[in-house]
Amino acid sequence: MRAVTCTSGAFAVEELPRPVPGPGQVLLRVVRTGICGSDLHAREHADQLADVADAMGYRTLMRPADRVVMGHELLGEVVGYGPRTRKRWKAGTRIVALPMVRAGDDIHLVGFDERSPGGFAEYVVVQEAFAFPVPAGLSDDKAAFTEPLAVAWHAVRRGDLGRGQPAVVIGCGPIGLAVILVLKAKGVKTVVASDLSPVRRALARRCGADVVVDPRVTSPWSAYRLPGPVGSLTEYARFGMDTVGLMRRVPLLPWGRLIRAGEALGASPTGPVVFECVGVPGVLDEIYAQAPLRSRVVAVGVCMEPDTVRTAFALNKELEVRYVFGYDPEEFRHALDLIASGKVDPTPLHTGTVGLGDLTAAFDDLSGAEEHAKILVDPARA
Repeated sequence: MRAVTCTSGAFAVEELPRPVPGPGQVLLRVVRTGICGSDLHAREHADQLADVADAMGYRTLMRPADRVVMGHELLGEVVGYGPRTRKRWKAGTRIVALPMVRAGDDIHLVGFDERSPGGFAEYVVVQEAFAFPVPAGLSDDKAAFTEPLAVAWHAVRRGDLGRGQPAVVIGCGPIGLAVILVLKAKGVKTVVASDLSPVRRALARRCGADVVVDPRVTSPWSAYRLPGPVGSLTEYARFGMDTVGLMRRVPLLPWGRLIRAGEALGASPTGPVVFECVGVPGVLDEIYAQAPLRSRVVAVGVCMEPDTVRTAFALNKELEVRYVFGYDPEEFRHALDLIASGKVDPTPLHTGTVGLGDLTAAFDDLSGAEEHAKILVDPARA
C-alpha cells in the first residue's frame, strides 16, 4: 500500500505492506484522515512529547528518528477482520474510530507509534470495540471531523457552564473553532471569540460566535456584559460591603445562612468559563492576569514548551483551572451523533483536501499560514 512515513520531521511516500488486523481489530481502507495540531507537534517536537509520555509510563511514543505513519483522525471502509472479532459490519461500511489499538497487554496510539501506523496511508487497523459506523447520508468530509469534535465536546463538558454563564474562547484555530461549534450546539447564549487573525475571526463568526474580537483592538473581557461584581477585587469587595451592610440592618435576619443558601442555589457571583485554545507560552498567564474573578479556565491548547504563570493572580481571583485531554468512547460517539443530527456542522473548519503526495506542503501551510483551519487527507486523491 502507499503510505507516508515521517522520520526526523521529513515526509516520504513509500510502498509498505498492508497492515494485518490482530485479535479484536478491523482493517479499514482509509477514506479521509484529518491533520491535527497534535500531528504538527509530533513532527516538530517528537522528543518533548515522548519525554512527557515516558514520565507517565507510556514508552512507545515516536521519537524523531523513528519511521512512523502518522494520522489519527480516521474515517475508513471495512475491508476485513482479525481473529476474535464480532464482525459487526459488512465490507464497505464506513467507520470512524478512536485512535487506539491493543496488542496483548500493550496499548498503542494510532499514528504516534511505529507499531501502530496511522491514517496517512491507504489502509489502517483500528480496534473493533472503539469503532462506530457512520450513519447513512452523512458525507465523508463531515464524518471525518468526529475525532476533533470529540475533543471539543470533552472540553466543553469539563467546562461545566452554568445556566446563562458566558464562554470566552481564546484562539480560533481548529480546536477553538470546534469548541465554538459545540458551545453553540449546547445552547450557550454568549460565546466570545478572540484571535489575532482576521481569517480565523471570520471563521469564528461562521461557527456561531456571538462576539468576535481582535484582542489588539478590543479586550475580550469587556466585549460582553459581565454578570455580577467580578470585574475586580475592588468591585467585589464593594458589593460585599453593600450587600452585607443592607442585610444586617434587619434585626435577627440570619444573613450568614442567606449567603450560604444563595451559594447553594448558584447565586454567588462568578466569572465566565474561559477556553484557552492557543497552546503558546504566556497565554495562560495573560488569562490569569486579565480574566474576571472566579472564572473557570479550561486549558485545551497543547503547549510544548515550558511555561510560567503567576499563580498569585489565580489565587487572589479564585480562578478554577482545568486541563483537558482527549475524550472517552461515549463522548466520541456523541460527537458523531452531533454531526449526523445536524446540530453541529463542521463545514467552516474544512479549508482544504490533499493527497498523500501533498502532505509536506499541507503541514507547512498549517504551521505558517492563516488561511487554513483543517486540512483533510484523501489517499485516493492524485
